[in-house]
Amino acid sequence: MDPSPTLARRFWESIEPLHSVAYFAPEPAQAAKALGLPGWWMGYFAGRVAPLGPLDAPAVTAILYGFAPGMVARALPDAWAYASPGSVLGTRLDAVRAALERTLPPARGALERLATLLEEAARACRYEGRPLAAGWSRVRPPSDAAGRVWLAATVLREHRGDGHVIAAVHAGLRGLEATLTHVATGAVTRQVIQSNRGWSDEEWEDGRRRLAARGLLDRTSRLTKTGGELRRRIEDATDRLAADPVTALGESGIEEAIGLAAPLSRHLVDTGVIPVPNPVGAPRP
Repeated sequence: MDPSPTLARRFWESIEPLHSVAYFAPEPAQAAKALGLPGWWMGYFAGRVAPLGPLDAPAVTAILYGFAPGMVARALPDAWAYASPGSVLGTRLDAVRAALERTLPPARGALERLATLLEEAARACRYEGRPLAAGWSRVRPPSDAAGRVWLAATVLREHRGDGHVIAAVHAGLRGLEATLTHVATGAVTRQVIQSNRGWSDEEWEDGRRRLAARGLLDRTSRLTKTGGELRRRIEDATDRLAADPVTALGESGIEEAIGLAAPLSRHLVDTGVIPVPNPVGAPRP
């Protein structure tokens, strides 16, 4: 089957809220605090990259791409003085499992089948140039269905996210500039994303000027025709680079996975666990 980019995107949309409980449910933040990590963002950065070991700020800034270097440097490497990567990883897995068990409706059979499908999709992923997905792919799966779903969804979304970074860098965009073009599409507001990614007003304006000089943004910070074409190429490339799981499961398998995941993700949105819109980009599928 020649995977459809639309199918790849629908697949991501169906599982992204399941992963995103790590950011919006209280259990992961509480677990990080109990571990001794002072501050939500230190727990975020340490938890996000824990499978890769005790990385420093420049490495994590490069991998995560969209965050201001100073914001990352306020959390790393200091986090590793409070807790080891292994401890952070273990408590995070326990916390997200607890969060999903608390927030999802009873659906054990559906979760078991979804876990099997997502794990099969994740096994088909290739990890060249995808450090974050590669790290999470080496984490031992939990024994419970909720934990397995979260871990497999995490591998798949980080695989897609790493591919998105590849596509944006290939298009000549810095992390801030990719964020600015995303805001310019109208999908998220500056108010939602700027402080969440740690960019100052001066940095934001410098990035806007660079994009305007390239003819990608107009005077109102909206995408020009050239900017819109560039953004579409990035999104199309992101879908193409996320095709491995679609190919592995085939259209019927992906549709089954979407059919199982989307109602669970909608439940998380509709019950207020995952706010929409949000800085992560998690949609209501």
